[in-house]
Amino acid sequence: MSSHGISDQVAIVSMGCTPFKEHWDKGADDLLVDAVTQTTAAVGLVPNDIDAYWLGTSQSGASGMMAAGPLKLEGKPVSRVENYCATGSEALRNAAYAVASGAYDTALAVGVEKVKDGGYQGLNAFPYPTDGTQRTLTAAAMFSLVAPAYARRYGIDEDDLRRVLATIASKNHYNGARNPLAQFRKEMDVDAICAMPAVAGRLGVFDCAGVADGSSAAMIVRAEDAHKYCDNPLYIKALSLVAGNGSGLLDPDYDYTTFPECVAAGEDAYAQAGITDPRTELAMAEVHDCFTPTELVLMEDLGFSKRGEAYTDVTDGVFDLKGDLPVNSDGGLKSFGHPVGASGLRMIYELWLQLRGEAPEDRRIATADRGLGLTHNLGGYPGEMVSFVGIFGV
Repeated sequence: MSSHGISDQVAIVSMGCTPFKEHWDKGADDLLVDAVTQTTAAVGLVPNDIDAYWLGTSQSGASGMMAAGPLKLEGKPVSRVENYCATGSEALRNAAYAVASGAYDTALAVGVEKVKDGGYQGLNAFPYPTDGTQRTLTAAAMFSLVAPAYARRYGIDEDDLRRVLATIASKNHYNGARNPLAQFRKEMDVDAICAMPAVAGRLGVFDCAGVADGSSAAMIVRAEDAHKYCDNPLYIKALSLVAGNGSGLLDPDYDYTTFPECVAAGEDAYAQAGITDPRTELAMAEVHDCFTPTELVLMEDLGFSKRGEAYTDVTDGVFDLKGDLPVNSDGGLKSFGHPVGASGLRMIYELWLQLRGEAPEDRRIATADRGLGLTHNLGGYPGEMVSFVGIFGV
């Protein structure tokens, strides 16, 4: 990949985030207005003071008017973007590039999703292609294939791996129980998670992230302007996005123990940020734990663990809140919830809190002095996905 990056050219100077949950009493309008006004008010502005907007939503609206209306914007450019579950990250990526190009002095990325009272509890997707190659399995079924494939490749007993996956879910519930914005705020032990009925393969319901309603937003300015708005901005070090071509579904050699799009996005982001050893250089990571096997494989795809060693790193507590490299300290998709258009920005919100020393005391990481954090967001399924990796630092 030959991306040049925009390291240290732009900065995030304010963020906002609503609770992620079943918002029976609020619509998408209410949620995005809440996240945007939190963001602008924190720096003494109102929404119409921002030069340009990027709106990320997967299935809650269809144009920039979805934000311009409720925010009462006058004569502002608002672009709606969508890229599966990486939609929120895509909104931030586009807003950051617009500021870095000099097109705008200020830009705001906002992600929002409102699905819980729409009559459809899952995630919808357009049924293409129509040439007979599209998958016919659910997302849970597709990701459930990762666990037995990983066990077979590395010679691990499937019962032992089942407890490792439950350990990942238990960790994220422990963190989410300490997050007032999280959808599920109850600790769950490994035995209880293992006892849950299976929903796909050997994945139980507590191996799966919950769909939620919610919104998150970030304001972006040029780096040299950042201290006009706040004393401790978060600088963008790297932004990388890779869209797979779906060949994994047709390749007989694809074995479901790695996500090549995530490997490529991670390598590109590390090159942009000058990172050579992510496990020791990063303070923390927020990754797309849509299902527990996803987080397991991502520890290796993103270079946090050597191939075939992520399962022992999980049981050794490497990725725990007080571990060597805390992962999903806000509870992740598993506990914080997953409003598709907002999740990518929610991940950056956790870095905003942790790296600037503003996370709640009982959820604060011990490695923040490293000063760098990673967010990873994916959309799609093993063999056919888009992947985003961003690196941010104080």
